[in-house]
Amino acid sequence: MKYSTVVPAKFISRPNRFIAHVEVNGVDTVVHVKNTGRCKELLVPGCTVYLEKPDNPARKTPYDLIAVEKVVPDATRKSKQKTILINMDSQAPNKVAAEWIRAHQELFPKITFLKPEYTYGNSRFDFYVEFSGRKMFIEVKGCTLEFDGHAKFPDAPTERGVKHLTELADILRENRCAEDGTPYECGILFLIQMKGCHKFSPNVDTHPQFGVALKAAQDAGVKIFVYDCKVKPDTLVSDIPVALEL
Repeated sequence: MKYSTVVPAKFISRPNRFIAHVEVNGVDTVVHVKNTGRCKELLVPGCTVYLEKPDNPARKTPYDLIAVEKVVPDATRKSKQKTILINMDSQAPNKVAAEWIRAHQELFPKITFLKPEYTYGNSRFDFYVEFSGRKMFIEVKGCTLEFDGHAKFPDAPTERGVKHLTELADILRENRCAEDGTPYECGILFLIQMKGCHKFSPNVDTHPQFGVALKAAQDAGVKIFVYDCKVKPDTLVSDIPVALEL
């Protein structure tokens, strides 16, 4: 996915989940933060952030905060550091996921139908895809939390995330089928919104129940996909698989 007009800025403060103060060309500017997570390890005073300027002059805030530079240890150089760029736009993963599904013909050959925000029973899943006579529900989660190359999700307790995992697992445990008798399949895609991570795990320190639910979903047959992303200030593209550690 690609953003339109993107400009750099210096992060100053974040008074609440929805807005931040940044310095743009020397001017203190209030911007919208496109991520309601805590992101305390990312939004550090003085760090470089990137803003998108939406084409909507009626908005109260002139920019959306979409990415941030994070300084991390560089294992290849003793006592050195490096900077990685992290996309923290919580709306971006679903857009990238649609591209990911279409791009991976080895996983989803001969796609005949792909619909986002698909309602099934009392649930609404991020995607429903039909391919090669198969039918699958897919949930998508964006990950921005990492420690020494170890990506983790979530960065804050998410009852909604547990609910999604439980719903997917229940579909498989109950052997639910479409009207034509085709058994449903289920998957969850974790998109790590950065490069440089060598493994991924549920963040059981922050939300133990999410880790329990993810393991239970895997045991029920839910497919777990984990991919990192190539990140530039104005683009986010899924890249390569990352090892899952439960």
